[in-house]
Amino acid sequence: MRGRALQGMFVLLLAGCAGRPPERVVGTPVGKLSPRQVLLEDTAPKVELRMVPPEVYMRTYLQLFGGLSPIETQKKARGSDGNNLFDTWDDYVSSLGFPDYRLDVPRQTQTNALMVASFERLGIALCDRAVEHDLEGLGGKRGNTVAANDRVVFAFDAATTPMDEAQFVKRFDVLHRTFLGYPVGVAPQERTKRYFALYQDIVANHGKALPKSKFTPEQAGWAAICYGLVRHPEFHLY
Repeated sequence: MRGRALQGMFVLLLAGCAGRPPERVVGTPVGKLSPRQVLLEDTAPKVELRMVPPEVYMRTYLQLFGGLSPIETQKKARGSDGNNLFDTWDDYVSSLGFPDYRLDVPRQTQTNALMVASFERLGIALCDRAVEHDLEGLGGKRGNTVAANDRVVFAFDAATTPMDEAQFVKRFDVLHRTFLGYPVGVAPQERTKRYFALYQDIVANHGKALPKSKFTPEQAGWAAICYGLVRHPEFHLY
């Protein structure tokens, strides 16, 4: 009897559930919601900036040279004009922070003056060789002789006439994405103005430089922009 009573109650419960209308969640228009409390987002860095591992820097450097092998990059970086911008990788490996187990030199975890000097030298070599390759004839009589798709760093049509800031930004954004990995539009607002002022200053005072530069004024201006980005802390730290 007890079992039948329980069974009957269970049937009644099922019948009640089956007859119950389905639940419906009624949406509330967003405009009627008022914030109860506003909290500011804490964007302060929680850890100190760390140096990019030398392996990552090397890989990036080789890619910026066109995805060449280390030996091919060494040959291209040295050039043929004898200005000794680049020596050999053996001269830079230890100073870039790589360990040298032959001499019991450990991996470097912090920058030092020698490492910064090596970054400077490698960056100048990259920028100067890229200008020679990508911007051949810029400001001269021949115009650009390298197709835009074949340029390594300066992958844009470089104007030979004086540029306004809007024209500069379109080209600067290409370099900014190449070296720092994000659009210049989300960078600090004053960055574009500073680099545009640098470009204008280099072009305007090109004839006063001693010793005389082998670049045209426009080439020298873009080389200076490249120097600034390849030296930028965001390129070396994370």
